Amino acid sequence: MSNTKPYDGNVTPGDAPATRDLGVARLSKLSVSGMHNNVYLLTDAATGQALLVDAANDWPQIAAMIDADGGKVTQIATTHRHADHTGALADAVTATGARTLAGADDADHLPVPVDVPLADGDRVQVGQVRLDVIHLRGHTPGSIALALTDADGRAHVLTGDSLFPGGVGATDHYDYQSFPQLIDDVEQRLFGRYDDSTWIYPGHGNDTTLGTERAQLPQWRARGW
Repeated sequence: MSNTKPYDGNVTPGDAPATRDLGVARLSKLSVSGMHNNVYLLTDAATGQALLVDAANDWPQIAAMIDADGGKVTQIATTHRHADHTGALADAVTATGARTLAGADDADHLPVPVDVPLADGDRVQVGQVRLDVIHLRGHTPGSIALALTDADGRAHVLTGDSLFPGGVGATDHYDYQSFPQLIDDVEQRLFGRYDDSTWIYPGHGNDTTLGTERAQLPQWRARGW
């Protein structure tokens, strides 16, 4: 069962999924694990085909969200390689038979084979809904975001761990200095491409908008994280 309150993106572990009507699709958000990992289910309104994004911890909860939605998961996308976002991926693939998608530079590090390695500028088709693939390098080499436009022309972007309220994701996982790369990609490929009304769905915690975050970009650069 989904929350009946208006969608605000504020979901915590133990809550029912929150579902948002985008006109062309419905988007459900579930929070799992002590790390407040977000799992998203995007279902095309016309065909019922669905995309599961970031099959994190707790397959039973994810399965219950899918069952309540009533769509058919045909694809599972992973925004990046980190284990807290892939804990239920193998179970999800086994249960749904869906094909798997992930950024090409992270694909070999996932716990299941990746059927479709994704690059910047690729498109993912879910029924009649198209999502644009945005490569955001820095949190991991192959991190991706997925963007779609709703029936009113508003953009919605699932950013994984590359953009949160208050900053970009952690960049201390690799030998190279990746913060400059991530802040550049986020500024150019998100803030430089989409307007302030764009809704951001991160990999952990609450949602935000580009308008809420835009003025903070110089501060993020100055602090270096």
